[in-house]
Amino acid sequence: MDLERLHQRARLHRANPVVYGFVRVTFQVFFLIYFRMQRIGLEHIPRRGPVILAANHRSFLDPFVIACMARRPMYYVAKKEIFHYSRVVAWLLAALGAFPIDRGAADEESMATARAILARGEIVLIFPEGTRTRPGVLGRPRRGVGRLALETGAPVVPVAVIGTEAVRRGWRIRPHKVRIRAGRALRFPRVGRPSMALAGAVTDRIWPCVMLQWEWLGGLPPARRATIIGTSPRGTGLAACLSRAGVEVDLAYQTPEQGHALQAARESARPSPAATLPDAVRILPIGDLTLREADVICLAVSAKELPTVLGATGERITRRTGIVLACDGIVPPLGTLPSAFAAERCNPRAVAVLGGPAPAEALVGGAAAVVASLDAGFARQLADPLRAAGLVVSISTDVIGVELAGCASYAAALAVAVVAPDAGASVAGAAAGKVFAEINALARARGARPETFSGVAGAGALVAAVIAAGPAYRPDGTTAEQNTPPAGRDGAGTSESIALLLTAAHSAHVRAPVLDSLVALIEGRIGPDQWAASVIPPAPGVQRDSGRAV
Repeated sequence: MDLERLHQRARLHRANPVVYGFVRVTFQVFFLIYFRMQRIGLEHIPRRGPVILAANHRSFLDPFVIACMARRPMYYVAKKEIFHYSRVVAWLLAALGAFPIDRGAADEESMATARAILARGEIVLIFPEGTRTRPGVLGRPRRGVGRLALETGAPVVPVAVIGTEAVRRGWRIRPHKVRIRAGRALRFPRVGRPSMALAGAVTDRIWPCVMLQWEWLGGLPPARRATIIGTSPRGTGLAACLSRAGVEVDLAYQTPEQGHALQAARESARPSPAATLPDAVRILPIGDLTLREADVICLAVSAKELPTVLGATGERITRRTGIVLACDGIVPPLGTLPSAFAAERCNPRAVAVLGGPAPAEALVGGAAAVVASLDAGFARQLADPLRAAGLVVSISTDVIGVELAGCASYAAALAVAVVAPDAGASVAGAAAGKVFAEINALARARGARPETFSGVAGAGALVAAVIAAGPAYRPDGTTAEQNTPPAGRDGAGTSESIALLLTAAHSAHVRAPVLDSLVALIEGRIGPDQWAASVIPPAPGVQRDSGRAV
């Protein structure tokens, strides 16, 4: 059907009273019984006169559910593609008050139609997010609702709906509690041609009122306050990122030495490059933290330190808070993955892990990172401020894969570092590839997805780890140039984690001969020449002397 005709129909004619009334009454009874729909704030919607309803958008059912908040018709925008399904669908939607919008552009036709509907004293339902946003926190609004409010002078009623995103599973509509809440109307002066800046400012005034209704209903709030425990480069980098995104950040240190160094230089106490901390970041000892006020708690410590940190803080972590783990390695002595260890020893709302090539300099410069969690809403709650800080963030549900991909990247980087000085780039590349492949096989045996290792969390982190390691470092985790761990790594912790990975591979019946020889090299049971031979066995008749063919 011609979209221009649909716009003209909406501007000149009201919704079909018979069709609209029948559908509204039928749906309202169904929603009240099947969804146990609860409507709050009906008194805030004017019974006559022009009104703009600004609501969040989670499901295709939202317009029909919100329509139950008023007895008179509501007119709403729908993506133009729906009207092309068939003439019958287009006619029915128009009869129910829908008019098309081009979501990919500033649609002046839709704005003109909305103004015409408001001019005759009707209700227009607007979804400022522009499209369905789920799960997790609300999306970012577009300034169209602010412009419409200024151009028409119509009052704006903030509305939130929750629960509709959970009623659909495939084509099946299942029973689930649905709640709607309307707040008090907002009024703005009428402006003939509002500027983009003014329309954006009005939208920024409207949207927090929608968020207020959303959070009153129990919706997930954005991350407003974060606590980061650990002064590793990744910890300070996260603190700087979140602070740049407008999040209130507390950075906790574990020892007085760490605290003195941070207070003096406001940067990581480790010898690697680190993020300069903004003045807004509060630095305090771990014992002074008030964890109940945090939306997100990040544990940026090594896996070896994780039991100590959770022992000191685990009981203070409440169900309203999510935990983010930015840990290297696996937890001794059993080789438990950090996410599983944290979930067992505290009671958070959700657990996520941060993966990818994200040492301190990457977090400052704006590199890629992966947020993995089984709770997609929490993953979005964390990813949004990281994106606002300039990072390219992808979201995954493969928690095991992201954690073991991080382990594989630093194990492969260690393999490169210990073999490259004597054996050359070819053997070093083979060592990295084989160690990486063996840990990948372990991850697959534990249910990880193959694309995780080939993406940013795996291959991307491997490249970053090899570059960060420098020319070479010794089996105990120290560089050849200085007796200190490479950037972001704890030498002893790294060696122990690799041994635990080998044990885990054996338990999962995964063959890992190169990882086995790497552990033997770290423990001093074999020399570099034997290690190189285990990576690329010499051809018949060829012997190796100190890693070189003779």
